[in-house]
Parts: sequence; structure tokens; C-alpha cells
Amino acid sequence: MQSKDLRWTLRRLPPASAMIIPAQKDAALLADIEAAPDNGRELHVWWLGQSGFLVKHDGMRVLFDPYLSDSLTTKYAATDKPHVRMTERCISPALLTGITAITSSHMHTDHFDPETLLPLLAANPRASFIYTTANRKSAAERLGGSLPEHACGLSDGDSIFAGMWEARGVIAAHNEVERDDIGQTRFMGIDLRIGRFRLYHSGDTLWHDDIVRSMREHGGCDIAFVPINGNKPERRVAGNLNGTEAAALAKAVNARVAIPHHFEMFEFNTEPPDEFVSACQRLGQDFRVMRCGERFTLQADESRHDLASELEWEAGSFAGSPGDSIAF
Repeated sequence: MQSKDLRWTLRRLPPASAMIIPAQKDAALLADIEAAPDNGRELHVWWLGQSGFLVKHDGMRVLFDPYLSDSLTTKYAATDKPHVRMTERCISPALLTGITAITSSHMHTDHFDPETLLPLLAANPRASFIYTTANRKSAAERLGGSLPEHACGLSDGDSIFAGMWEARGVIAAHNEVERDDIGQTRFMGIDLRIGRFRLYHSGDTLWHDDIVRSMREHGGCDIAFVPINGNKPERRVAGNLNGTEAAALAKAVNARVAIPHHFEMFEFNTEPPDEFVSACQRLGQDFRVMRCGERFTLQADESRHDLASELEWEAGSFAGSPGDSIAF
């Protein structure tokens, strides 16, 4: 890891009356996604705003919690809690194709947005859609009455194997750990293994020791995507980690790189990344503060085994054991 390449430099925000312009948007962003080398040695990440990230690696594309509409700004425009947008939308969801999997960590609209998901799913009918099992009924209702053909429900501790990638549910506390009548969590993070990379996307969460335990038991991660907008009751919304806590969580789960999210989208519910940056520097945690639409590329850690090799070994270990199987 080259720490010097990951240092954050303060960018000037526009005046309050102006919106932040993405580093890349529309055709330029699509061109960069297509141009990024598609191999087993590199993983490419684009921040799409709020908690949304596109990941590209070795023929696979995964979308974490995309919010690519103005639905919340419209919904709350005439209320006492307006969601004034800070950053321009970087891409129309209908233009993102070739997607392998899409995640929704919980039902809050900036993580489960029909105006984003319906055109995305129409453009990617074979994409796996990963959602919280406890929210199955409300998820189906929000998507027009039924879940997509390749929908996969997860709770904390559950795993989905699909060829070259695996997704595992991780507990999240937003603000509390909420479960349904049979113990399935309503908020979760995602631990994604894709090729030889392991990524942790927190969803929305406060600190919870079981996040650390779960991720450390599975070997840490290459990237931890962590929220930094904090938990302020006066906002009248469920909160998240602040910058210091986000840096500490990334360090605690043994992340190679920490990338912040959940900022610079809505004026009432954001924090600048300064606290996160200072905490990462203090803790010796490598980090990258991204601009919306920007690409970040991470080289594989050669000490990690790739998922294909591990699955091949696991499948071989079942040879000659009737009745046992591995789910792909």
C-alpha cells in the first residue's frame, strides 16, 4: 500500500447556492467505467454519491446501495425537513448495464430507491438483487408488487455464493439492531468477496462490536466503505458513525483502505470529511476520500487467496461425501 497516494487534499466546496459537480458524469463516467482494465489483479471503484459505489473486477460489476434520483428531494420539498441536494447526479440508473449484483442494505430510500432500482433492474434483468430478508414484503411492495427474478434475501451471518463472488450479511445498528419476529435483521452491512478482493460496505450503522468480530473472523477486508455523517438527534433521522468512529471501525476490521460515504448529498444530514481524515492519519489507517464520479483503483494483495481458488479447494474437499454440497 502506498500511503502517499491515498492522502486527502482539501477540495473547495462551491457556494451554498451551487451544487457540487461530479468529477465525471454521464458519458464521461460511462467511458471511464468501460475503459478500466478488466482483470484479476485490479479492482476499480466509483463513488456514485451518498452510499452508492460501483465496483468492477474481472468481468463482474457490483452496485452497492445506489441512490440515483431526486425522489427524496421531491418528497420532502414542502416539509419542515427538506432534503436539499448538494451534489449533482452523476449518471442515470438506466445507463448502467452489465451489472452482476445490486445491494440494498435496508429500506431507507437513499438505500432502497424505486426510482433508481426499477430502471436499473430493467436494464439488468439477470443481476442478482441482494436485500434484507426481514424486509421482503415491503421490498416487494416498493418494487411494484413483486421482487425481481434473481432476488436474494440476506440477514446477518447468511451467505450467498454465485460463481466468482460471495456476499455475506453483517450486523448493522441504525440506531439499534432491529430484528423481525424470527430474528432476521432489518439493517445490515455487506461483506463481499469478489475474486481475490474482500470489501465491507457498512450500510448505515453506529458502532457495534459484532461488526468487528464478524469481519475479523473472516480475515478483515481490502476496502471498508464507512459512513461519516454522524448521529445528531436534531436532524430527526437515524444516525451513523462520525468521522472518528468510521476511521476506528476501518482500523478495527483490518481494512487496507477506508473510504467514507454518506456525505455531500443532503444539506441537513452531512459532515465534511476533515474529522475522518484526521482520525485516519492519527491511527495510521490508509484512506481515500473520493469525489462523486471519481475512480479509485486498488491492486490485489498477493498474499490473499482468490475466491475461485478457495471454492475449487472447498468443492474438492466434498469429493466422496454423498449428500454434501456447495451452493453456487
